[in-house]
Amino acid sequence: MEVFLENVIIYTLIAIIIVGILYLYLKTHKYESKQTIEKIKRAKEYGFHEPVSLHPVINEDICIGSGACVVACPEKDILGLVNGKGKLINASHCVGHGACFHACPVEAITLVMGTEKRGVELPHVSQDYETNVKGIYIAGELGGMGLIKNAIEQGKKAMDNIAGTISKGGNIEYDVVIIGAGPSGIAATLRAAEKKLKFVTIEQDNLGGTVYSFPRSKVVMTSPVEIPLYGKIKLYETSKTELIKLWEEILDKNKIKIKENEKVNEIVKYENYFKVITSKSEYFSKKVLLAIGRRGTPRKLGVPGENSEKVYYRLLEPEQIHNKKILVVGGGDSAVESALLLAEEGNEVTLSYRSDSFKRIKPKNLKKIEDAIKLKYVNVLYNSTVKEILEDKVIIDFHNGTSLELENDLVYVFIGGELPNKFLEKIGIKITKKFGEAILKH
Repeated sequence: MEVFLENVIIYTLIAIIIVGILYLYLKTHKYESKQTIEKIKRAKEYGFHEPVSLHPVINEDICIGSGACVVACPEKDILGLVNGKGKLINASHCVGHGACFHACPVEAITLVMGTEKRGVELPHVSQDYETNVKGIYIAGELGGMGLIKNAIEQGKKAMDNIAGTISKGGNIEYDVVIIGAGPSGIAATLRAAEKKLKFVTIEQDNLGGTVYSFPRSKVVMTSPVEIPLYGKIKLYETSKTELIKLWEEILDKNKIKIKENEKVNEIVKYENYFKVITSKSEYFSKKVLLAIGRRGTPRKLGVPGENSEKVYYRLLEPEQIHNKKILVVGGGDSAVESALLLAEEGNEVTLSYRSDSFKRIKPKNLKKIEDAIKLKYVNVLYNSTVKEILEDKVIIDFHNGTSLELENDLVYVFIGGELPNKFLEKIGIKITKKFGEAILKH
C-alpha cells in the first residue's frame, strides 16, 4: 500500500511539473505572439512590412516555430513568431544575410527576390556567376547581394569559377579584368592574386566603391568573413574609414595596386577575349568580372539650378562643413544619416521628403531622426519636393499646393541612383525583373 501511495505521489508531482511547464510555455508563447503582432502593426504603419528586394518567405505548413530563424537574424526584428509560426515583421530591413535560411531546422525558409507587386531588376546570372555573355561574370551588389559579407563571398566564389575556366597559354594580356573595387571587387582581386592569375582591377571612383561614398562616421554592419591572403576578420561594427584602411593594408602588403578614378566606357567581345576600354586606357583579357554597384549614376531631381556647384550627391567630409544652411533631399538611410551628421557640425539642416513619414529606414535611424525633430535639431518637411535651386535659396513645393522659400548654402541629394542598364545592355547582358523569384531554396 505504501509503495502504491509513493507511486501516486511521484506521478502526481510529475504531472504537476508537466502541467506547469506546459502552462509556462503557453503563456510565453502567447506573450511572444502578442509582441510580434504589435511589431507587425507598427511595421505596417511605418511602411517597413513590405519587402523591398531580397527577403525570406516562410512555409507555414512546414514551420515548427523553433525560433532558430529569429535568433539567427543579425538585423533583429525582421522575423518573429505568431502562434508557433514564423512571420515577417520589418521585411524592408532585410539585407539578405541568409542566416535564417541556414538556421531553420526543417528547411521551411526560402530566400526570394522581389514580390508579386514589387519587381526587382537584376542582370541574368547563372549559379557560377556567369552572365548570358559567356566570359563575363557578375558578383556583389549588382547581382542583388548588397550586404558586405555576401558581396565578399560572391567575389571569392566568382573568381574561383573564373580561375577554373581560364585556358592556359595564348598572348592575351590578362586572365581577368575586375571592374569595381568595392567589397566584392576587392575580395575577387585578392583571390585572383592568391591563385596567381594575371589581373587588373579598375575602379571609377576610389577604393571601397559604394562603401567609400558612405558618410565618414557611418557604421558598416558586417559579420565574420574570410578574406583571401589575410584570414578571418570580425567587424560587427566599424566605420567605413577603418574598413577601407584594412583593405588598403591588405593590398599594400601583397603589393596590389587598384587603378582608381578610371571609368570603364565599353567592353567589346571577340571570339576568345575581351577589350575593355576605359577613360584612360585599353585592356585585353580572357574574362571580365563586373563587381560594380547597382546605383550607377545618382538620380537627379530634374529641377532648375540642379547643376549648380552647391549641389552634391554624396557626403564625404561632414566634419569640414560648419555654420551652413543646408538642404538634404531624400527619405532613406543615406539622407537621414547625412542630415544628422551635418546637424552635429553646427549646421542649420532642413530635410525635404516627398512622403508623409519615413519608410524603409533602419530602426536606429528612425529613433535618431524622431529625437532630432523633437529637439528641433533637424527641420523635416514632409510631403515636399524641390521646385528650384537658386544661388542663395531654394524653393520647396508642398503637396497641398503651398510653397516655401529657404535661405540656402548647400544642397545634398540622396534619392537613389539609376541602374547601369544601358551599359549592361550595350555589352549584351540581359536584364530581367524578379517578381518573388527564389534565390536560395532547399
